Amino acid sequence: MAHAALKNKLIAAGKVLAAAGQGDFTRGHISVRMPGKPQLLYMKPHSVGLDEITPRNILTIALDGEVVAGKARRHSEVYIHSEIYKARPDVHCVIHSHSPYATALSAIGRPMKAYSQGGALFRGALGVYTDTIRLIRTSELGAGVAKALGPHRAVLLKNHGVAVACASIEEAVVSAIMLENAAMVQMVAEAAGEPALEFANDDIAGLREQLSRPEQFVINFDYLVRRLKTRR
Repeated sequence: MAHAALKNKLIAAGKVLAAAGQGDFTRGHISVRMPGKPQLLYMKPHSVGLDEITPRNILTIALDGEVVAGKARRHSEVYIHSEIYKARPDVHCVIHSHSPYATALSAIGRPMKAYSQGGALFRGALGVYTDTIRLIRTSELGAGVAKALGPHRAVLLKNHGVAVACASIEEAVVSAIMLENAAMVQMVAEAAGEPALEFANDDIAGLREQLSRPEQFVINFDYLVRRLKTRR
């Protein structure tokens, strides 16, 4: 994908995430690997909302966390992104947000259940980082997040938020929204009483496989972008 097109998709992703409540003022951030140069990434800058990303303020950052192009301020938690990219060559987009229901789920220490389709996507496949509630401002802390993520598509940062790491912008954005929705359904269901038993493991695994197809993420991301355009 051409660099300009990828930046435009990053901009659209920011707007979708902001509309979905993933921003927490200016604190949410998203990055994507640069085509042909996997040691570099494009990233949202500090001090602007997810819906305020522009071609001019997108930063180019190396995997050591240093800015190599752009004049905006860099997020101090860049190491969530850089260390995940170091550990996971398969990952091409990373999102960090403070989505409230997922943060609440991280605080109570319960595993994700398949009480919804989103829950099926993350059940048994969701890391948990428990080292600190502090901002991830060093490569060492970022490496801890990457380790807790493991092979999964997302990790809960206890009492802090989430990091989502996927093969594409589309997959990361839709996964972040599905994770928040799954956490919301679980919190509501468990607050209402004792939920009924989940479906059988093979049934849940079959749904996860269906939901994980790359075209499904593209279809739903494109819908979310179209929906924003119709609201203007």
